[in-house]
Amino acid sequence: MDSIKNYIKEHKNRFLTELIQLLKIPSISADASYHKEILLSADFIKNSLEKAGCDKVELCDTPGNPIIYGEKIIDASLPTVLVYGHYDVQPADPIELWTSPPFEPVIKKTEIHPEGAIFARGSCDDKGQMYMHVKALEYMTSTGNLPCNVKFMIEGEEEVGSESLAWFVPRNKKKLANDVILISDTGMIANDIPSITTGLRGLSYVEVEVTGPNRDLHSGLYGGAVANPINILTKMIASLHDENNHITIPGFYDNVEELSTEERAEMAKAPFSLDDYKDALKIDDVYGEKDFSTNERNAIRPTLDVNGIWGGYTGEGAKTVIASKAFAKISMRLVPNQDWREITELFKNHFESIAPKSVKVVVKPHHGGQGYVTPTNNIAYKAASQAYETTFGKTPIPQRSGGSIPIVALFEKELNSKTILMGFGLNSDAIHSPNEHFGVWNYLKGIETIPYFYTNFTKLY
Repeated sequence: MDSIKNYIKEHKNRFLTELIQLLKIPSISADASYHKEILLSADFIKNSLEKAGCDKVELCDTPGNPIIYGEKIIDASLPTVLVYGHYDVQPADPIELWTSPPFEPVIKKTEIHPEGAIFARGSCDDKGQMYMHVKALEYMTSTGNLPCNVKFMIEGEEEVGSESLAWFVPRNKKKLANDVILISDTGMIANDIPSITTGLRGLSYVEVEVTGPNRDLHSGLYGGAVANPINILTKMIASLHDENNHITIPGFYDNVEELSTEERAEMAKAPFSLDDYKDALKIDDVYGEKDFSTNERNAIRPTLDVNGIWGGYTGEGAKTVIASKAFAKISMRLVPNQDWREITELFKNHFESIAPKSVKVVVKPHHGGQGYVTPTNNIAYKAASQAYETTFGKTPIPQRSGGSIPIVALFEKELNSKTILMGFGLNSDAIHSPNEHFGVWNYLKGIETIPYFYTNFTKLY
């Protein structure tokens, strides 16, 4: 497949132009006012799959946002790869921190990406990485290099919990039948250190509401005599960690998988510079659970973080009030064996129990999902490893990720399929943050590498 490099070189500008067009669509699933853009993005993917060579493409209705299904079946006796991705994106807030508008993609050179990176919301998570697979299919079908069958399932609710996908998959098992699932929604250690993600954390996401008096009160007339919901909420949140940054919810760690000394030693072999890590984030020191390294804290240990907190007056100037209500959004990243529904219930019971009688507390679960560990001794992992070896000239390092893709566990349960996570983004690409970007080199390298997975998997099957 030496022709893949020539094909990419010949079509590079078009590949970038198409991705930029997709990135211009603000397909924000968390905000219902962007539903029109969700549909535009789904149509774009549908048309792209048709042009790339799929014989059958459907825009599938769900209780929520549509799922795009496509397939290219060349021989029923050959193995089938199911590609999963998502076209929805995170909100772009805070807009003022972007150096360029989040839905007006621009290519800018950076220290890490000297060939340029595409700055736009969704560039790395996940439109850019998902679209690599569309272009890889185009290459394989147009040059006669597709060695097996391929199916696509691209959803529009990954950033809000994939509820419609959880509805869709059990109802379409025959249509989605496959021999392996391929996903690019993760990253790698560095452009010169390829890696394959072998573990994902689970997720429990909740919103809490603390209510005190029945209306906002004058802080002079009532201050010190009536509970301030904001003060109470901050104390409750602070109590969720002890002095060692250990989560204090009873039962939280009951099912946490404890890695052996040998396994932790293997993890520690991955190249990592604490100084570079701190410098990249402009922090003086790291912070986290005692007796664990930075890479362990963000991959194999569960966490609890406040993602947003609000209440009272936040406008310009001063307004001396005691707010009637205070709110927070809280996420817990979970490790394998922790059931997200059980953890959500433990959080709810604990948070309500620590509230003083002077306030009322409501915990509203949002969404969640299970953690996942993918085996490294099967043919799919070998096929992916060989693909990276071909295009990077190095054997990729297996690495657990701190992120969550809740539907991976669902796929294994409903479709009885293992998942391979071939990510090409970098930790520095600012996913979910202002100035998200995806390296042009990474985008094209993904397109180059993916076809080798198909060839290797078919040979090993």
